[in-house]
Amino acid sequence: MAKADYDQNMMMSEERCWDAVSKRNAEKDGQFYFGVLTTGVYCRPSCPARPPLRKNVRFYESPGDAERAGLRPCKRCRPLDGRADEATIEKIRAVCAFIQANCESGDGLTLETLAEIAGWSPFHLHRTFKAVLGITPKQLLDACRVSALKTKLRKGGTVTAAVYDAGFGSSSRVYENVDKNLGMTPAQYQQGGKDVGISYAYAKTPLGLLLAAATDRGLCFVQFGESVDDLMKELKSEYPQAKIAESNAGQPQMDVWMQSLTEYLKGEPKALNFPIDVKASVFQLKVWRYLQTIPRGEVRTYGEVARAIGDAGASRAVGTACGANKLALVIPCHRVIRGDKGLGGYRWGVERKTVLLENEKKRYTAQQR
Repeated sequence: MAKADYDQNMMMSEERCWDAVSKRNAEKDGQFYFGVLTTGVYCRPSCPARPPLRKNVRFYESPGDAERAGLRPCKRCRPLDGRADEATIEKIRAVCAFIQANCESGDGLTLETLAEIAGWSPFHLHRTFKAVLGITPKQLLDACRVSALKTKLRKGGTVTAAVYDAGFGSSSRVYENVDKNLGMTPAQYQQGGKDVGISYAYAKTPLGLLLAAATDRGLCFVQFGESVDDLMKELKSEYPQAKIAESNAGQPQMDVWMQSLTEYLKGEPKALNFPIDVKASVFQLKVWRYLQTIPRGEVRTYGEVARAIGDAGASRAVGTACGANKLALVIPCHRVIRGDKGLGGYRWGVERKTVLLENEKKRYTAQQR
């Protein structure tokens, strides 16, 4: 695939990913991976196996994300091939299996012990593991423990017991990274998020209908759409157990935030420094935090963002993280463009991206005069 074609397809929605899987589109191999929950495997988009049901499919940025979700590589399409030779891949698989089997007890889970399993030095294991899977052994261990914690919370019992049984040394390790691990506190997760209140408001803007929603911790949803019904369906699919109500019934602050968003779209030089409450992977959070530092009137390429967050080879993953953004404007993914300076994709349409960038450039230029 030519680089220009690759860049145009970096930010793929789940609909486009599913379309690629349905068509077994080999051109999308390496851009994303899909996992099948019923079989426990993850595959390339071009996998020749029998197509799964859509409801059983999840999409991942990298093999590492799929591995952290507890999936294993498909033996038919071999999604890790091309990343390393077979002997290296088998050693990585052995290390992954050991981590997954011992994550709760913690027995032998040092880098030195894992390196002995592979027959490498600790440095070589760490470097090769990340090159093949896109994550470090420590990140896989943390993900396995979070998965175990979720399982134990669903089974009942006390939160404290679940935290320690899952292999966490203290409850503070879970709570200090709560956004990264669960997107809510362990107690809320155990109850299916049913006590999480979400307020929303919507308005017509120069760029179309905009709906914003927030928990008591910050904005969790800001998106453009064709109708309120469509946007509400998407909000409810993100938070099916939450108590969702219009802002006048729950959170008056929501109206203030909505006013700031609409004024920004009308050309007011507003700073959208709002508190946010989003569920995301470690990598997504790293990308989104950097995007919030890009000044208005400026842009960055996918490669520049990757280098800025210390992962120069992750341009493709940066594009996927931009496409997963749920907070339009607040997390300004529209300020990321292709390496050849083309606009690239945008979750809410390239036309909106064009207008946003042009307006921000005009405001920035006017402020400099």
